[in-house]
Amino acid sequence: MTAYPEAASNVPGGASGALTDPPATIDVPSGRAATVPTPQNGDSRLARLALNQRTTANWSLREAIDGAAAAGLGGIGVWREPLSEVGLKTAARWIADSGLRVSSICRGGFFTVIDQAARRAAHDENLRALEEAATLGAATLVLVPGGLPEGSKDLVGARSRAVEAIAELAPVAKQLGVVLGIEPMNPIFAADRGVVSTLGQALDIAEQFAPDEVGVVIDTFHLWWEPRVDAEIARAGAMGRIVSYQVCDWITPLPADTLLSRGMMGDGHIDFPHFTRQVAAAGYTGDIEVEIFHADVWAAPGADTVATLARRYVELVEPFLDIDIDIA
Repeated sequence: MTAYPEAASNVPGGASGALTDPPATIDVPSGRAATVPTPQNGDSRLARLALNQRTTANWSLREAIDGAAAAGLGGIGVWREPLSEVGLKTAARWIADSGLRVSSICRGGFFTVIDQAARRAAHDENLRALEEAATLGAATLVLVPGGLPEGSKDLVGARSRAVEAIAELAPVAKQLGVVLGIEPMNPIFAADRGVVSTLGQALDIAEQFAPDEVGVVIDTFHLWWEPRVDAEIARAGAMGRIVSYQVCDWITPLPADTLLSRGMMGDGHIDFPHFTRQVAAAGYTGDIEVEIFHADVWAAPGADTVATLARRYVELVEPFLDIDIDIA
């Protein structure tokens, strides 16, 4: 894992010199000097920025809430596992007291299994997830459809079962005021996590339901490669289907565990200004979550990670949310 040394000061005249330059601010996990100042709490540019909990996996829910609030972020994306550790009522009170919005609950889904008992268990678990989202006032419950069941090679069948499961959940979601957000995943995860691989496929499913029941999650990591992604983002906006915008980078070489291959914005290959312009032009006005799975990011101090993502956000994402401003 990457080490995070303190930046050294330059001391004119050697160690005995009286004057020092301020130490450089260092981005994590790259170790490079920051290119923009860290935005401070109260900076209006952070109003739509949300910390997805997995980005600071070394933090508890309490620490993530406190860290996001202290940094001046507007929201937090909550994961169900740390939520269960503290209890729903306690978490709801903490979040309400912090003033943060819950941008999403991660995650529901994983309903491509064939066995009827397993399918019923998955449905019941998703009902609990919907109740949690409603209690926390979350904008959406993110759905990861699931991969191929063990021993199966039937992608079409798995996708059909995903649609059937969503159909069962949609009326409950509408009643609770929570939108189900289908997250299309990069094709490298089709076998084990997400049989819905493109934004086009996700929209084909979503449009079978009302916009206040089912929408789509636009995640730069999963969709940056999609050949028609600009057109599909515009289509999603016209249909009123965009329920979440998640950002992180695609880095190479990929780690051995490809699940942990998400990078800090600006460290990889994604054109965030262009991608963000498309999402903004499609009419999305909700929160922007930073969701990063990477061992080196997780190893860094949480406060350093939040400071880095805030800097990268105001440099690479936030300026391009205003489609009326032409930025070269």
